Amino acid sequence: MLTSTNPATGEEFASYQPHDPQAVDAAIERAGGRQEEWRRTPFADRSAVMRAAAERLEERRDELAQLMAREMGKPVTDGRSEVDKCAWVCRYYADHGEQQLSDEIIETDHSRSYIHYEPLGVVLAVMPWNFPLWQVFRFAAPGLMAGNAGLLKHASNVSGSALAIQEIFETAGAPAGLFATLLIPSDRVESVIEHPLVRAVTLTGSEPAGRAVAATAGSLLKPTVLELGGSDAYVVMADADLPSAAATCATARLINGGQSCIAGKRFIVEESIHDEFVDLLRTEFEQRVVGDPLDEKTQIGPMARHDLRDECHQQVVDTMDAGAHLVIGGAIPSGPGAYYPPTILTGVEPGMPGADEEVFGPAASVMRATDGAHAIRLANASDFGLGAAVFTSDPERGEELAARHLEAGSCFVNTNVASDPRLPFGGIKNSGYGRELSGLGIRSFVNAKTVVVA
Repeated sequence: MLTSTNPATGEEFASYQPHDPQAVDAAIERAGGRQEEWRRTPFADRSAVMRAAAERLEERRDELAQLMAREMGKPVTDGRSEVDKCAWVCRYYADHGEQQLSDEIIETDHSRSYIHYEPLGVVLAVMPWNFPLWQVFRFAAPGLMAGNAGLLKHASNVSGSALAIQEIFETAGAPAGLFATLLIPSDRVESVIEHPLVRAVTLTGSEPAGRAVAATAGSLLKPTVLELGGSDAYVVMADADLPSAAATCATARLINGGQSCIAGKRFIVEESIHDEFVDLLRTEFEQRVVGDPLDEKTQIGPMARHDLRDECHQQVVDTMDAGAHLVIGGAIPSGPGAYYPPTILTGVEPGMPGADEEVFGPAASVMRATDGAHAIRLANASDFGLGAAVFTSDPERGEELAARHLEAGSCFVNTNVASDPRLPFGGIKNSGYGRELSGLGIRSFVNAKTVVVA
């Protein structure tokens, strides 16, 4: 059985019977059949489905936020914002998808030559629990708008969210089966990828999961988009507005309980302002309200599972054992629930888990840099490259560092790294490859066909 356990109480509140292999094959076959019809559906009709999906999301806003709170501990206020963002991405592609996939005329020696974009077919999405709706919709909205079908293998602890997404598309008018949730454990993903009708795979998740999916898909010459882990560096220059930078960095580290690939994780601070920044960051951490995710006042809920909480704590302990200093937090609280306190470590250096690994929880690693150049070197000294930020009172210098020096898929100046339907999103190095969102994202799973007329 696939079970859902409330991480705030430890109560198992839902269970789901996994789909057997015959049911999975039937779902794949059905998606393939529906996709043959859907690819010929006019863009105007696809847009109508996307707009209706946005409306269904908004109608179920509170219900979905409460479901996410129970399944993985997201505070309901954050859950409502996540639902709103999903509605936004649906409307964005409803408004822009046709133009983004319109024929692109190329001047050649022939009378007519152009690029024509066609959907690939059935795309499998393997998605994580940390943003149960957004991770899926940022694939599904452009994927379906492009004319593909979607199969969702979601994390088992958010099966309720996965089924709700399927319902949203069906009630929005998508052909039944065009988007289907597969209730299967992770060890059955390989067989789905191997099905002849599955033409491509997108995965958001851990580096080991990405390597496994990429290996299977690559052996079959099926394209993939991978958004994997991150250890985002937030560089704080000596001339930064420190109160503003500290507030932004605190939000970056504690968003979703620190369980976000693009959460700020390494805070690299110039030596001259290091101690002042740490004091300000501590104050910000102390002001955040930890509690029941169903409580409107809660800003930080429990971590999604006890094993994830324990793994985060072990990384904190190992980093301290390697020489880092504890400023705040760092202890598992008594009582029920997978709670972990906002934690700050200073004296973190390369070679320590807090610097080298992805810490997926509310624990910040502060690193001291001798100057700006050293700060950039520390920021880039990572196997990951998803997001990065720089804080400085000189916007031109910040833009230069973001554009030409920081190594990441998204680099922001004086603000928190965040995904946006209008901008491409993805990483480099061990953070994966390919891009989601924007015009690049809708073209990730299409055939860019060259057409030439003599």
